[in-house]
Parts: sequence; structure tokens; C-alpha cells
Amino acid sequence: MALVRITARVDYAVRAAVELAAAAPGALTCDRIAAAQGIPSRFLQSILGDLQHARLVTSQRGREGGYRLALPPSEVSVARVMRVEQGFLAEVHGQRPEDVEYSGTAVPLASVWVAAREAYRRVLEEVTLADVVAGRLPGPVAELAALEQAWRSFGDAPADG
Repeated sequence: MALVRITARVDYAVRAAVELAAAAPGALTCDRIAAAQGIPSRFLQSILGDLQHARLVTSQRGREGGYRLALPPSEVSVARVMRVEQGFLAEVHGQRPEDVEYSGTAVPLASVWVAAREAYRRVLEEVTLADVVAGRLPGPVAELAALEQAWRSFGDAPADG
């Protein structure tokens, strides 16, 4: 869990959900979402099926058909969409951070993983699809995103001197 990794599948699922949120309460076809976000259509069909199975998306056939959010965009967090595709938001060797056990001097490390997961979860649970569509992040998230160092990877940070 030392690395925050967002897979292509998770990224595509969130982007598709944002497209549906922007169209809510209307419907969009898979091809329209795929074109708008540059997502391979066949891959997106599978993702939309997952979101439908999780009851976040509904579909309707016919001229007025397509996919639509099953809930208002303000009630769907980014975390909720992510969990459909990846399960846990954070894991250590395939386990939940609270289930990891260390011995000796590494015992406190489990608490570090739990705290890191909580920080990650707080951001992702707080931001809804409606926030993304509106281009307005909740205050604490906007403050984090406004930090200059947040936009740099560790290797890009200036050396301490």
C-alpha cells in the first residue's frame, strides 16, 4: 500500500460515472461515453455491466435508451465507484491494513498503513460525482489539491538544503 495505484479500469469507471452524472437524469449510450472519454467501447461495456450489477447504473433499450445513474450524482462518491472495480481502497499484500500483523520493531507500521488508508478514504468518500461535474471540490480536498507539493511526485521534489 505504499503506492496509490489507480488502475485503468478504475479510472475508466470513474470517468464513465462522471459522464453519466453530467447527463443526469438523462441517458447516454456506451459509444457516446466511450467517445467522450477515449475509452475502448468493449472495455467500457464490461465496466458499465459492473456498475449496473452494483446498482449504481441502470440501462434501458430502445430509442430513448442507454445508461443512466441509478442515484443522484450528489449521492455517489468517487470511492463508491472505485470499490466496484477494485474492492478495498487500500491493501497490504492482498489484506486489509487492519489485518496485517508485524513483529518486533515493525509493529507500529500497521498503524501507519491504517492511517494512510483513512486519509485516502477521506478524500475519495468526500468527493461526489456532482462535485466533479461542477468542478468544485469540497473544501478540505480543494486545499490539498492547491498545495504545490501535491502536484509533484517524490522524485520531482526539490532537494532539502
